[in-house]
Amino acid sequence: MTGEHDWPLAHIEGRTYERPRQAVILAGGRGSRMRPITDDRPKPMVPVLGRPFLEYQIEQLRDQGFERVLMLLGYLPEVIQAHFGDGRRWGISIEYAITPPEQLTSGRVAAARAAIEPCFLLLYCDNYWPMKMDRLWARFCEAGKPGLITVYSNKDDYSRGCVALDSRNDVRIFDRSRTAPGLRGVEISYAIITDLCLELLPESDALFEEAIYTPLAQQGRLTAYVTDHRYYSIGSLDRLPATDAFMRREPSVILDRDGVLNRKPPRAQYVRNWNEWEWCPGSLEALRLLKQAGYRTIIASNQPGIGRGLMTEDDLEAVHSRMKREVVQAGGRVDGIYYCPHDWDEGCDCRKPKPGLLYQAQKDFHLDLTRTPFIGDDERDGIAAFAADCPFHQVSGSRHLLDISRYLLEQKGTPAHA
Repeated sequence: MTGEHDWPLAHIEGRTYERPRQAVILAGGRGSRMRPITDDRPKPMVPVLGRPFLEYQIEQLRDQGFERVLMLLGYLPEVIQAHFGDGRRWGISIEYAITPPEQLTSGRVAAARAAIEPCFLLLYCDNYWPMKMDRLWARFCEAGKPGLITVYSNKDDYSRGCVALDSRNDVRIFDRSRTAPGLRGVEISYAIITDLCLELLPESDALFEEAIYTPLAQQGRLTAYVTDHRYYSIGSLDRLPATDAFMRREPSVILDRDGVLNRKPPRAQYVRNWNEWEWCPGSLEALRLLKQAGYRTIIASNQPGIGRGLMTEDDLEAVHSRMKREVVQAGGRVDGIYYCPHDWDEGCDCRKPKPGLLYQAQKDFHLDLTRTPFIGDDERDGIAAFAADCPFHQVSGSRHLLDISRYLLEQKGTPAHA
């Protein structure tokens, strides 16, 4: 559960809003793309690792400080109601509004409007993204717009874009038909919506995004929280394996290299061959303990010596090959290595303090970065961790990787000794 916050107020178009405590989940469709699984259950009840997908959303909302959930149901509503009841088992209050399965989403919201609070979080029942509500609310207050949508940057062309943003990350175009030029971002729900937005609800039935987001964007009244963290879905059968892998939440840790695993060379000097490598005290033991506890260990390292012409990628690969052999001999394992080869001023997305390396690892290993510790030794590592929502732990002269590893394992209730 998030701790108590002195949440700021949002002042928008002459109205004042408190941080929402109610979430509204659109969960009424037939889920035809998920057949035959949805022949006898609504889409949010599709099992992921043996549990309904909707359970993961409810637990996330509870843990992010939400107190009330309103589910807008249509197809087989009794299945969801029988499973969740009033929400007491999950430590949250759950209410329901039921309309026919054929009802479009704006109609579902309109029918339940009397039960919807002036400022609320809107979710689709088939997407999961590791939300940090304090970040969303800060962006909402800063932007001063009646609505905020969460937008996946889609740099990897994961899905078809429907959003175009301006330089301030306000929404310039929202086109659900995906026919307008310049569309890139993908809207993934996790939207902060106010009663000012709901004033646009049409009398005729329509899709909520077309009825609300499109005109808000045209009016310059819709902003975005942009994320590089991939979202996971039960929107189609082909997405299920990745969603299973993500929800498995295999314990993982990301490490900087120089200054964490090996002694850090002086500024503008690099480990160009194995003769220049020197293990930090206890780092091999830390890697052994992490493997013994079932952790995946991933390295994310700046290596500008390549871009500066002082070493080659083959040189780096030779160092890493020897490093991994010694790690295995010590009883540890390195599961992945990500490095930035660019010079200091090349303006890439991967050189820390930018978080690009962390997002590369996220996609390859289906990590939830909000649950993945990043261990580094300097300010750039901390900035990158903050940008990616990773818990950050800093190595220092008095706190080595072994100390931090033992601390993490003890927090998880895992013995941190041989």
